[in-house]
Amino acid sequence: MAGEMRDLLCWRGPVSVNVFVIGSGNTPLPKEAFHLAGMVPDAFLPFPLLGQPEAIERLGLVSYDIDFDDVSLDLREYTRAVLRRVCADTRAVAWAAFEGTFHYDELLTDQVAHQVYGYCTTGAEPVVEWDTAALRGEEWRRLITKARAALDALLSASEIRTRKSRTD
Repeated sequence: MAGEMRDLLCWRGPVSVNVFVIGSGNTPLPKEAFHLAGMVPDAFLPFPLLGQPEAIERLGLVSYDIDFDDVSLDLREYTRAVLRRVCADTRAVAWAAFEGTFHYDELLTDQVAHQVYGYCTTGAEPVVEWDTAALRGEEWRRLITKARAALDALLSASEIRTRKSRTD
């Protein structure tokens, strides 16, 4: 794993891949679902986030902290596999971001684009960036803007379904 990326992912000791997914409900997947890319995490901490805004709560938001004790692992492919997995069975948007970067008002916005190192939308291949200079670049911000647009579309579709079910 590139040195700078390793430092960012190891800030609390083990290598920690942090993934968020909106659209898969509030029930986390079992730990076995994260035995991917030939790797088995040493620690797996799933949890639905509290205080979800209504638009997000309808779809569910789960965060996964996935830790590996071996800090020499290159987790780029693992991150890609996790993003693919959490988007596989439902219409969802998922992203991997550095620990401590989550805030409801800034989901996949320009303000946090440099702190997001991967994303996936259902039906698309995951995108993962391991170059920290690229994470600060205009091209990455443009890609995160596309992911945000997918999230907005997911939230809008949920709102439309909710309004329709209230009038039926």
